Amino acid sequence: MKKVWICGIITVLCIIATVLLRKPMDNAELDYQEVQVRVVSSESKERTVRTQYSTSRQTVYEVIVRYEGKEYELKNVHNSYSYLEGRDVTAYLYNGKLYANEEGVRSASTEGIAYSVALIASFGMFVATMVMLSKSGQKK
Repeated sequence: MKKVWICGIITVLCIIATVLLRKPMDNAELDYQEVQVRVVSSESKERTVRTQYSTSRQTVYEVIVRYEGKEYELKNVHNSYSYLEGRDVTAYLYNGKLYANEEGVRSASTEGIAYSVALIASFGMFVATMVMLSKSGQKK
């Protein structure tokens, strides 16, 4: 039972960290540059994702753009129809990578990565705590 309490406390701390990190992520001063790029190629690909319990299909958007003579894979793309080949579009240059929107830049920032880690840790610890709690209930 002691392990369940420890996991529960860690879960609560992870959730608190997630909540506290959300505001700094949203308010972070991002040092990015808004640039115009030319779309080289744009594809939608179906990918099969298999887990232990199920199989599902996921659409992945691969958009390649050219900026200052170099080709980049555009990150955080939500569709392919907005990126027609040969068309000029706005992108966001951050840390040597191009993003389709400010949301992608925000999630790639230090604050965004910290928030994502805390969110994943919260979920993982919640699941672990629930599993341990159900196992401790079965022992009695």
